[in-house]
Amino acid sequence: MTEEQWEKLRKVVSGELLSPLPVGFIVDSPWLPNWYGIRMLDYFSNDELWLAANLKVVSDFPDVIFLPGFWAEFGMCTEPSAFGVRCSFPANDFPQAHKLPMSLDELNELPLPNVATDGLLPFVLNRLRLAEEKLHRCGHQVYFAVARGPLNIAAHLMGTTELLTAMMLEPDKVERLLHKITTFLKQWLHLQRESFATIDGLFLLDDIVGFVGEEEFRRFALPFLKELYAEEVMVKFFHNDAPCKVSAFYLVEMGVNLFNMGFDLTLSELQHLTQHKVTLLGNIPPRDVLASGTPEQVEAATLSLLDALHDRTRVIVSCGGGMPPGVKTENILAMVRAVERAS
Repeated sequence: MTEEQWEKLRKVVSGELLSPLPVGFIVDSPWLPNWYGIRMLDYFSNDELWLAANLKVVSDFPDVIFLPGFWAEFGMCTEPSAFGVRCSFPANDFPQAHKLPMSLDELNELPLPNVATDGLLPFVLNRLRLAEEKLHRCGHQVYFAVARGPLNIAAHLMGTTELLTAMMLEPDKVERLLHKITTFLKQWLHLQRESFATIDGLFLLDDIVGFVGEEEFRRFALPFLKELYAEEVMVKFFHNDAPCKVSAFYLVEMGVNLFNMGFDLTLSELQHLTQHKVTLLGNIPPRDVLASGTPEQVEAATLSLLDALHDRTRVIVSCGGGMPPGVKTENILAMVRAVERAS
């Protein structure tokens, strides 16, 4: 992300109305490698190809803010790998993190990972360190510390069904595990901030919050996310593209000021739920419109989304969720054109 784009992001998060509205997307391994013309495994295992793909996307779409920007990641395997999760990397498919064959009691006895040395974490940091000088020469900086959220990691350690069941049957043990994961995440986020002085944003992704009721959210998600978002950074970004009606009301209490959702609720509904205090990144349908639609359909959907808004402050136009596989260049440009037309 360039300094100019970062300042634009800061302004939108602060409530300033920009014209045209910014367009932004979360981009990572499900979309970027194949768009660039390489396999996912090449993207994960080759620093030069990873950097080239990211440089091309910011060059081809200079009017788009890509978040978090030059994301060094290994899919869902990044953080769980530090706890000893077995990871599989197909040549051109999503990485798989396999749950640990342990009871909840055994998971709670696992040692706290060393964020500087364990799993894939040092590869994430070193990739960014190796690229840092080149990024600076190209006008870009690392602005976000990034991690999967506590429930997301817990689900990869023990299995999603097992986690949700344990919330009902062994809630105290689940809380103990979430405390351990949150401590780990605080250390991991701190190390990222310590490694790159330009970081002034925090980005957490946790879809599991969309699969629990309000009582469970308040017990198993809210306190841990509040603790993580207590970091003193300018942009506090949260992604949950599972159903968000239960959790959206609590975004302000969590400390979030930028939110990427799915498309089960409209932006107007989310503005109401968040007291219009949270910047919304969304939310045309990602697969059925942005990926599968024609440029004309993308443009029409974008215009319809904007026409429905009574207040366009704290809005970044995007899809509901991250950039899905298969999105073509023409469809991204169609969204940019639509936003410019609607200004």
